[in-house]
Amino acid sequence: MQTTEVGQNSEIKQVIGSLCMMNNRFMNFMLDDNKKAAQVFLRVILGDDKIKVRNVRIQSFIQNIYGHSSQLDILAQDSKGRYFNVEVQRSDEGAPARRARFYSSILDTHFLQPGKLYEELPDTYVIFITENDVLHDNLPLYNIRRRIDENAKCFEDGSHIIYVNSQRRDNTALGKLMQDLYCTEPKNLHYYEFAERMEFLKYSKEGEEKMTDVIEEYAARKAEAAAKAVEEKMTDVIEEYAARKAEAVAKEAEKAVKEAEEKAAKEVQANRIELAKGLLSDGMSIEFTVRHSKLSEAEVRELASKLTA
Repeated sequence: MQTTEVGQNSEIKQVIGSLCMMNNRFMNFMLDDNKKAAQVFLRVILGDDKIKVRNVRIQSFIQNIYGHSSQLDILAQDSKGRYFNVEVQRSDEGAPARRARFYSSILDTHFLQPGKLYEELPDTYVIFITENDVLHDNLPLYNIRRRIDENAKCFEDGSHIIYVNSQRRDNTALGKLMQDLYCTEPKNLHYYEFAERMEFLKYSKEGEEKMTDVIEEYAARKAEAAAKAVEEKMTDVIEEYAARKAEAVAKEAEKAVKEAEEKAAKEVQANRIELAKGLLSDGMSIEFTVRHSKLSEAEVRELASKLTA
């Protein structure tokens, strides 16, 4: 029992040790109420060292009574009242353009209070940090704004959508931030604002307890993988059984067809013999009997000899 428990603890530590900020849940823990870390993110991505984060929350659920509700990974507000939604997406399917549009619109409906003027609607930023370059132009950053087609001027409505390509991990400020997203060791981080929280989460008992959700999620995935492996194994067994069964059925069918063909052939031959006997009994010639009974001449002559014996 103790050996099993030690093994499980060791495995849990390995799981925690392998986590980086590109893991959605770990990112949440890294930024939860961590204004300094959130500030680094926003300053580097937006290229604005004057951003001052006033508050930051994780897993903010925004209820939409008329349609689809949303749970935002990270929601921050700065001293100017602007709102920033940061989403980490490892799957390309998790960052479609229309999802960004929806998140932008749901921020608008949530933060314009009744009785307020439209001019009081705060600026909003929806930021997707993607594992792959989902927009396929090999850019480190994609700033998406509405514009007027006729004169190419920006339509300043205060909404911003940004895609960050985490594959671009060069030595620029943004590239170093992307390197930090994949870093698993606090000592190797470029931005010290992340190091203290990562050290706490990975190497303290309190941090390990705080990440119970991550560990449970890992355990759930592992159980799911084990169940899937069993299911796949059972599928192989079932398919093998079905193949053997199908082979046996095919053999039985082949045997039945062969027997039916042999029976039919015997019946045809018996009918030909009866016909030949009748023709010979009626005095028909050997040649006539061969032609009409479809028997060979030797078979007909043999029948004729038996009839005259």
